[in-house]
Amino acid sequence: MITPLDLTDRALAERVLAIQHAAYAVEAELIGFDGIPPLQEDLAGLMASTERWLGRYDGETLVGAVAYELEPGVVEISRLIVDPAHARRGHGRALLDHLDALEPRPVSRVSTGSLNAPAVSLYASRGYQVRARLEVAPGVEITAFERG
Repeated sequence: MITPLDLTDRALAERVLAIQHAAYAVEAELIGFDGIPPLQEDLAGLMASTERWLGRYDGETLVGAVAYELEPGVVEISRLIVDPAHARRGHGRALLDHLDALEPRPVSRVSTGSLNAPAVSLYASRGYQVRARLEVAPGVEITAFERG
C-alpha cells in the first residue's frame, strides 16, 4: 500500500528518519562519502520539510518513501528511501510508479551518487537519461537524471 505521509506526525517522522538514515548510510558506503545531507538531517529538520511525501507499507510496516516537489511541468524527486531490510523487493520502483500516476508531469528529475549502482540502474530502467554529473566533494560525483 502506498499513501501520502504527514511528517508533522512525530512517530511517523521518526520512522521515516530511521529509514532515511539507514538508506543513506548504504549509499554513503557505496559512494565512499558520508556527507550526504539527508544522512545528517535531524528529526526537527525532517518534520519542517516542505516536500510532499508518499510512503510504501508492507502490511503495517513503513518500508520506504519518496519525497518530491512540483514545479510547472516538472516533478523533482528529492529523496527515494527504502529500509535496507526491505531492499531489492520492488518498493522503490513501486513508489516511483505510484508517483508517476499520481503527479504526471512532462519532466521528472532525480539525482543520486554516481557510484550508487542500484539507484543508477533503477533510474536508467525507468527511462531516465543522464543530464549532468557534478563533483560535490573531492572524488565524489552525483549524477542528475531527467526523463521526459
